[in-house]
Amino acid sequence: MKDNKTEKKGFTNWIDERLPIFTFINHNLRDYPTPKNLNYFWNFGSLAGITLVIMIVTGILLAMQYTANTEIAFDSVERIMRDVNNGWLLRYIHMNGASMFFIIVYIHIFRGLYYGSYKYPREILWMLGVVILLLMMATAFMGYVLPWGQMSFWGATVITNLFSAFPIIGDYIVTFLWGGFSVDNPTLSRFFVLHYLLPFAIVGVVALHLVALHQFGSNNPTGLDVKSEGDTIPFHPYYTVKDYLGLGVYLIVFAGLVFFAPNFLGHPDNYIPANPLQTPAHIVPEWYFLPFYAILRAVPDKLLGVLLMFAAVLILFFLPWLDRHRVRSANFRPFYRQFYWLFIINCFVLGWVGAMPAEGIYVLISRVATLYYFGFFLIIMPLLSKFENTPALPSSISAAVISEKFDSKEPAGSETYVK
Repeated sequence: MKDNKTEKKGFTNWIDERLPIFTFINHNLRDYPTPKNLNYFWNFGSLAGITLVIMIVTGILLAMQYTANTEIAFDSVERIMRDVNNGWLLRYIHMNGASMFFIIVYIHIFRGLYYGSYKYPREILWMLGVVILLLMMATAFMGYVLPWGQMSFWGATVITNLFSAFPIIGDYIVTFLWGGFSVDNPTLSRFFVLHYLLPFAIVGVVALHLVALHQFGSNNPTGLDVKSEGDTIPFHPYYTVKDYLGLGVYLIVFAGLVFFAPNFLGHPDNYIPANPLQTPAHIVPEWYFLPFYAILRAVPDKLLGVLLMFAAVLILFFLPWLDRHRVRSANFRPFYRQFYWLFIINCFVLGWVGAMPAEGIYVLISRVATLYYFGFFLIIMPLLSKFENTPALPSSISAAVISEKFDSKEPAGSETYVK
């Protein structure tokens, strides 16, 4: 005899009783209460997730045609470009997708820095984001080696050799990475395996990142906590529509890069087969590593340079304790806001210097920029935490949305400052 109750509820509810996937989706993607004042900078989290999916799908399809052998790796990439149906499209999407992924994630990080998304109670959320960045960097570096062009080979040689700067264990690390005594076939094989597997590790950390996000909800431009239901709106349809618009603009830019300037962000030397006997005139990493490369070259000591390069990323883990100011958003921190924009300019300067030869004025600029990079985190943030006064904050998110008191056109001197 059929269960009339189950029959009336339908097949979807029958599944949901046993595996509450639809309840989960409804709670987290539809009815999820979201601050009502999020701007378009909050689109970049979902864009990063979509790009990760694109990278995994295209990467799997490319791996079916790629051969991780130094004798034919370069030729296998050329075969993908010339003989595999739509292989050129897959490769250009994957190649430029890496650049788009880093652009999105860097904007996502800079947004978090501006609005204080690393502060209580979202410290774990922020640190998981830094772990994602580190995994992305490792994955991108190993992927850049796979085409086995000149810049791939020499980039791998230079970067892996950096570990030899560490006393005692440095040479063992380099030998382990190489799988021998030079960058060769074992190196390419293990880099291919790791490049294939690490994106799935990123997916796992992204899942934890989302769990941590939903534990306390999204931060918002005011940095205020949600105090009542009036401060939030359902995620759907308000933010799904906003995300769709952002996705449309993003895909237009992505498609423009893929179809009209696919090699704009790449290096021409990587279309030359790897030659261990011919060193390129100027070895540079991909653009998204250039600021860290500039920091590496800013000091004459190899070990100190390597430590500073790694510290430039690892210092992000400690932001919740370096910046202890009670106000999250830079919208209400006038001095922090000025130093923040100088920091953004400084990062661009580091990227530019990283692409230049390590000589003359470029060395001096990189040293000054490196000093400000670390000074921003280690000196400016702690000092502002103690001494910066801020305007009185809105009473709630809703009050900030509807009030004209905090309009940028408000006459000077009308704010009430508090410490």
